Amino acid sequence: MDAKTSLKSRLPSRHVTEGPERAPHRSYYYAMGLTSGQIHQPFVGVASCWNEAAPCNIALMRQAQAVKKGVAAGGGTPREFCTITVTDGIAMGHAGMKSSLPSREVIADSVELTMRGHAYDALVGIAGCDKSLPGMMMAMVRLNVPAIFIYGGSILPGTFKGKPVTVQDVFEAVGKHSVGDMSDADLNALEQVACPSAGACGAQFTANTMATVSEAIGLALPYSAGAPAPYEIRDAFCMTAGEQIMDLIASNLRPRDIVTRKALENAAATVAASGGSTNAALHLPAIAHECGIKFDLFDVAEVFKRTPYIADLKPGGRYVAKDMFEAGGVPLLMKTLLDHGFLHGECMTVTGRTIAENLKSVKWNPDQDVVRPANKPLSPTGGVVGLKGNLAPEGAIVKVAGMEQLKFSGPARCFDGEEACFKAVKEKKYKEGEVLVIRYEGPRGGPGMREMLSTTAALYGQGMGNKVALITDGRFSGATRGFCVGHVGPEAAIGGPIGLVRDGDIIELDADKGTLNVKLSDEELAKRKTAWKPRESEFGSGYLWKYAQQVGPALNGAVTHPGGEFEKACYADI
Repeated sequence: MDAKTSLKSRLPSRHVTEGPERAPHRSYYYAMGLTSGQIHQPFVGVASCWNEAAPCNIALMRQAQAVKKGVAAGGGTPREFCTITVTDGIAMGHAGMKSSLPSREVIADSVELTMRGHAYDALVGIAGCDKSLPGMMMAMVRLNVPAIFIYGGSILPGTFKGKPVTVQDVFEAVGKHSVGDMSDADLNALEQVACPSAGACGAQFTANTMATVSEAIGLALPYSAGAPAPYEIRDAFCMTAGEQIMDLIASNLRPRDIVTRKALENAAATVAASGGSTNAALHLPAIAHECGIKFDLFDVAEVFKRTPYIADLKPGGRYVAKDMFEAGGVPLLMKTLLDHGFLHGECMTVTGRTIAENLKSVKWNPDQDVVRPANKPLSPTGGVVGLKGNLAPEGAIVKVAGMEQLKFSGPARCFDGEEACFKAVKEKKYKEGEVLVIRYEGPRGGPGMREMLSTTAALYGQGMGNKVALITDGRFSGATRGFCVGHVGPEAAIGGPIGLVRDGDIIELDADKGTLNVKLSDEELAKRKTAWKPRESEFGSGYLWKYAQQVGPALNGAVTHPGGEFEKACYADI
C-alpha cells in the first residue's frame, strides 16, 4: 500500500471513489476529465464566494484557480464550487440589508452541505465580503476537515481632489449633500472614483477586520490577509495555500486543533488593537459556537478591555489596509502584541507552527506610523468596548477608536425601524444632544439585524456625528464612527428594555465604565413590560421567516443551530 492509498483509506472521499461498488461514482469523475490517479488522490474542496454583486468578490474566481494549481502540485485533486454572498455595500440602507447577516448562515450551511454531499477531504475557502469571511470560517470548524482560509483582498483607495477616499467618504457625502455642503457635481465625481479596483472595502471595516482575525486565529497563512486584491502576490498566497493544505491532510491538523479558546482571545485582541468592526463581537462567538466553545459578547469585550489600540486605521484613523500591508501586514501588528504580552504565542496555525514560531523572524518596522508599538499605543484600551446596564442586560458594543468623547447623556428619540430614523436625519428632524434609538432591528425582530451605515454616515456628513448618540438592537457597519451603540440585547422583538424606552427618557452611555442605562426604576420598566405587546413580523414565509424562527440572541453570535457542544458525530470522522 503506497502513501497516497494509505492516506485515502482514512479520508471521507473513500466513500465515493474506492471499491467496486463505487464504479458509478467514478464514472462521473471520468466524465469530467479526471484520470484514475486523480480520482484516487485526496479531494480538496476549493470554495469561493465569487459573484458579480460587488468588487469584493469579483477577483475570487481567479484566485481559486491559483489554489487549484497548488493543490494539484501537492498531490491532491481540487474540486471547485461557489457559494453565495450578500454584499453589505449594495444591501445598505434598504430592506436588502435584512439578508446580510442571514447570508452568513447560508454560506456556512451551503459549504457544509457541498462538502458532506460529495465527501471532500479538506477545504480551502476564499471569501471577500463581510459575512462571507465568518461564514466560511464557521464551515471550516464545523466540518473540522483540514482547512485554510484565504481573504480575497481589499480594494485600493480612490483619489478625489488630490486626497485618498474610500466608500465611507461616499456614504458621508450623502449627508453633506443633504445639508447643501456638497454639490451634485462633486457627489457624482466622488462616486465614480472612490472604488477604483477589485477588493473589499479598504479600511478596517468588517471585511478587513475579519481578515485580520483569520491570521490571528490561525486559519490563514501569515501576510495573506493584507495584500490588496489587485496585487499579483495574492496568486502566490493562493498557490501556497493549495500546497499547504496537502501537508495538513497528511498531518491531520484540523481547524479545532487551531481554533481554541486562546486562539479566539488572540483574534479578539487583534480586533481591539486594530480598531476593528463591532461585528467581530458577533462573529467570534459564532465561530466559537461551531467548536463547542463558550465565548460570548462579554468574553470578547473582556479581551477588548485589556488590549491597547495601536493601528491607526480608518474609519477612526488615517490609513487603509493597503497601508498596513505595506508597513508589515497583520504579522507586524501581531508581533508587537505578542512581544508585550497581549497574544498567546503557543497557539497552533495552518502553517503547522505556532503563532510565536510564525512571528519569530518578524522585525519591527520603525519607518512607518500605521502601527504603533503596543507599549506606546494610540489609547491603552481597545478600539471596541462592551457595555452593560439596565438598557442592555445581555450587553451591547460600541467602537471608540478615534473618538474623543466617551460619555453621552440625553433624551431618547425612538424609531421603530431604520427607515423612520433615516428619514428624520435626512430631513433634520432631530435635535443636538438626543440619543436616537432604532429598535426592532435585532436578529429576530428585523429579521436579520441590519447595519445602519446610511443613517450614521448621514449624521456624520451633517456635522452631527459627535453631537448625538445612536443605539440599536441592530448592527453598525465597520465604517461607522461617532457614538453608535449596537447589538443591544435582549432585542425589542422579544420584549427587551430597548423596546420599552419612550421619547424623552434619559439615556446614559459611558464607554469608560462600560455602562448603558436608561434613567427608569426597575418598577417602571416592569410596568412597561407588562403593557408591552410583540409586533407582528412582516415576513410570514421564505428564508427570513425561517431565520427568525431559528436565530438566537446577539450575545451568543446570533446563531441558528445547537453547535459543536451538541454534535454527535463530526463530519471529518466519517
